[in-house]
Amino acid sequence: MFIETEATPNPATLKFLPGRDVMGARGTADFTAAEDATGRSPLAARVFAVGDVARVFLGNDFVTVTKAEDADWQSLRPRVLGAVMEHYLAGMPVMEGAEEAEEAEDFAAEDEEIVAQIKELLDTRVRPAVAGDGGDIVFRGFREGVVRLHMQGACAGCPSSRATLKHGVETMLRHYVPEVLRVEQVEA
Repeated sequence: MFIETEATPNPATLKFLPGRDVMGARGTADFTAAEDATGRSPLAARVFAVGDVARVFLGNDFVTVTKAEDADWQSLRPRVLGAVMEHYLAGMPVMEGAEEAEEAEDFAAEDEEIVAQIKELLDTRVRPAVAGDGGDIVFRGFREGVVRLHMQGACAGCPSSRATLKHGVETMLRHYVPEVLRVEQVEA
């Protein structure tokens, strides 16, 4: 099994591509601590077990790993590669048990058409680019012209994520959806 790695715009995060589905069509999963992964994702739990891992994000066909602040990629990268390879060679599932319910989206019923436009733009123009960098962007709400988005994976904590939201996503949404006044990043 050959696993590729790619750098991301976030220097604390690497993207691992095992050459097969990780989450596939099931969406994404973001784990910010080993305890979050235990009992939910054998793959994420195995990656956390190597130590020096602060976050594990599971995308369509990739695993994004954020290192602990004092760790270095030179020693951590081979350990993560080994953990991902061992997981797939053991034939274990990526996720187990019932999927958690998604966070509720906050928007007024009369804004349903606007929200549909926003989501369409996010799904077709933003999420593919963000996934290419090892992350995801999730719609959380729209109230009084403000779009609330949650950054995951390599995008969470990335030094350039604020610029991406303000200069990229906000500018595009305001162009196509005049009702959008600004974009805010929210945590979970």
